Amino acid sequence: MQLLSGCMLTAETPELGVAIPAAYREDGRAPYAATPTAQWWKGFRSRELTGFIAEAEAGNFDIRAAVGRILQADAQARAAGAPLLPSIDLHGDATRSRSSKTLSSSSGAAGTATTTSASSAPSERVSYSASLSASYEIDFWGKNLATLQAAESSAVASRYDHDVVRLTAIASVANTYFQVLAAQDRLNVARRNAESADRILELIRQRLQVGTASALDVAQQESVLAQQRAAVPELEQALRQSTNSLALLLGRTPESFRVRGGSMSQIRIPRVTPGLPSDLLLRRPDIAEAEAQLAAANANVYAARAAFFPSITLTGEGGYESRALNMLFRPESAFYTVAAGLVQPIFDGGRLQGNLDLERGRQAELLELYRKSIVSGFTDVDNALVAVRQTARREQLQRDVVNSSRRAFQLSETRLREGTIDLVTLLSTQQSLFQAEDGLAQARLAHLQAIVGLFQVLGGGWENPAVVTTANAS
Repeated sequence: MQLLSGCMLTAETPELGVAIPAAYREDGRAPYAATPTAQWWKGFRSRELTGFIAEAEAGNFDIRAAVGRILQADAQARAAGAPLLPSIDLHGDATRSRSSKTLSSSSGAAGTATTTSASSAPSERVSYSASLSASYEIDFWGKNLATLQAAESSAVASRYDHDVVRLTAIASVANTYFQVLAAQDRLNVARRNAESADRILELIRQRLQVGTASALDVAQQESVLAQQRAAVPELEQALRQSTNSLALLLGRTPESFRVRGGSMSQIRIPRVTPGLPSDLLLRRPDIAEAEAQLAAANANVYAARAAFFPSITLTGEGGYESRALNMLFRPESAFYTVAAGLVQPIFDGGRLQGNLDLERGRQAELLELYRKSIVSGFTDVDNALVAVRQTARREQLQRDVVNSSRRAFQLSETRLREGTIDLVTLLSTQQSLFQAEDGLAQARLAHLQAIVGLFQVLGGGWENPAVVTTANAS
């Protein structure tokens, strides 16, 4: 029957129409490099981060909500497949009835009353019945099958949506954890710089006592010290807020959550290889989700077209009916009914055509979203490669700035003790060092987050399960 329906209607499957590039423009490595592993976050060599991600996979609220959407989609697919099978119902009935005494005693012409005798008393009737009824719609045009295929494709899309949510949650955990480390590093830098500024202030006060410094010099250094101390509360606030955000991603309350943390310098920078652009279509769950949604739309268009054709329904009922319960299941009490019906839509005010146009419009929308997801995937990878390269360069240059500023500050402090430097130069080297160290922490954070972003846009090592199953089968 499905083969016949396939001959009756032709599915409207649009062409993809997207050119796949041979290589990424920003990738300077070999195009056949290995793709990211499934547990890419282990490349950062942080046990705490690995533990947090494992906890997020089990407790993240968004991931759990995505699992709920999968259950809903599966239930809808089962409901959509029900019309392909017969519907069978069991009926049982017991009835006791009594006719009206007034109606049964009325006779003769209007207005003539007749005396009711005992023999004309209204009688009571009892009847019993038990039967099975069945109905089945012959899916001659493939409408019900197409509806089932649309629901199954939507269920597949819900699983890819779960993978998208999971990948996003894992990347968010990694980024937020690095924000915690960055806040700790910047807080340590601010406190260390405050200690340095306090030490310099003590030296200037000593020079003031011997007459080699002025009260203005002391006031200027006190201002520097106050600025360093004022930066601490803001950084402590950022640390607490990032920690709370990380707790939420893990599905925990802030009061029961602690981060050991450490320093971003302890985090290893993993090497990320993007591979071929054509592989991206198999490694991005959002692209697979868009493809599944388009497949559902194609099936819905098919079902909307089949609705124009007649529907053929077979119905039947059989069972037993009797006035006496002990006679109910005797052969003479049996009855059956068999019927066939055909319904051909003639005029519905444009409802069927409107539904077909609606599904075609939805198909056109999802086709463009599918194309956009592919092009966006290539764009995201190129942008992420640029970000990784430039943030790595920025971190290295900022590290050179810190090294130079630290040498300049150390020389200035030594000369201050010797009394061979003016305080303007000292203040300038202090500010340069403080800003350079804080900038290095921010550059390191940007580099780590760029690495996470590249893993994410590459699909995070995810593989399309349908492709993997096909490859294993072959």
